[in-house]
Amino acid sequence: MSEQSLDADLCVSDCERCPALVESRSRIVNGTGPTDADLVFVGEAPGANEDEQGEPFVGRSGTVLDDALRDAGLARADVRITNCVRCRPPDNRDPHSDELADCRGYLAEELARVDPELVVTLGKVPSQHLLGRSVAVTSESGEVFDARVGDAAVRLLVCLHPAATLYDRSQADAFEETVRTAAELAGLADSDSGGQASLGDY
Repeated sequence: MSEQSLDADLCVSDCERCPALVESRSRIVNGTGPTDADLVFVGEAPGANEDEQGEPFVGRSGTVLDDALRDAGLARADVRITNCVRCRPPDNRDPHSDELADCRGYLAEELARVDPELVVTLGKVPSQHLLGRSVAVTSESGEVFDARVGDAAVRLLVCLHPAATLYDRSQADAFEETVRTAAELAGLADSDSGGQASLGDY
């Protein structure tokens, strides 16, 4: 199966499981990026810009993420970016637990098919949703955990949401450092010895 057909396979084209989200969205926002990406970033849900453009993390938070990827030696095209919920919640509220549950199967299928080396959760909602527990993102940012999403076992790196750096510039260094760590753990960053780091090195 080609990457293009696999990507189409992972796209949700019609879903009406969550009435409030169906009413509030203008489109379903699917994940973007390589279908064999070693690194997958997971946010909580689309915002206004994402809903308008049909792509995750394209607003101000997306610019912060793009800049951090660039500083880590990566481009957006090198990673896959997706969300726990694929439709914009009303007034940009956090998705409710039933909405997260309704959309979890789509995310589980996406992660199983992409089979990344590392999943990075951007912020509290995706971190708690995928780890199944309360997460103190500020103190746990940069830590790696084992998680299960559907049938997929994943290595998960907790990360601040890029928007946190817009509201509190003191968080920028921690966010950028975690993205660099993600690149290293996924084997996408050159090491000083000229090789690549992998999960087995940590």
